[in-house]
Amino acid sequence: MYSVKIPGFVSAISKRLIWRINTSQKVLFLTFDDGPIPEVTPKVLDILKEYNAKATFFGVGENMMRNTRLIERALTEEHVFGTHTYNHLSGWKTNQFGYLKNYLKAEQVFSSNLFRPPYGRITPRQIKSIHKRSKIVMWDVLSGDFDRNSTPEQCAQNVTENARPGSIIVFHDSLKAEKNMIYALSKTLEHFSDKGYKFEALTEKWIN
Repeated sequence: MYSVKIPGFVSAISKRLIWRINTSQKVLFLTFDDGPIPEVTPKVLDILKEYNAKATFFGVGENMMRNTRLIERALTEEHVFGTHTYNHLSGWKTNQFGYLKNYLKAEQVFSSNLFRPPYGRITPRQIKSIHKRSKIVMWDVLSGDFDRNSTPEQCAQNVTENARPGSIIVFHDSLKAEKNMIYALSKTLEHFSDKGYKFEALTEKWIN
């Protein structure tokens, strides 16, 4: 089970975590977890380019290690990278030392001030330690593209019906999510572009 839209009380009690950007401007923040991989990430970059949209990728360290050219392309096209642990670890199932070691291993592959915990699962102790080094970015809208019981149309609807100015939206550039994600991403870009929205990466302009 998962919640498409994060309830307001959750973000209110998690001050060290970034759930959305506080702005009234028509701007959305597309994020992609679990890549980069050659089968999917280039397709994402191509679609983003069509709309002059910038995004933030939270890369798994082992994927980033293997696909440095994809990172180079994304950076050249003005996207931003954060880390997502080295092996996609759940903080709830990993002890403090092991989780921080894995986090730092990913940082050795690509040094970033942005981090997203896989599954959104992270303990208060892990937050306290990582918060000293990185901004911990969560989300307020989840596309659900990873859910094989969901249709591409439903994933698109999850975003178009719940996103608002400043929303941080989660997609996945993974094989598992590819079919749902490609459709939902295109529909999201089309829908909100028609409404005058821009799509920006999570840079220091928005996170300080």
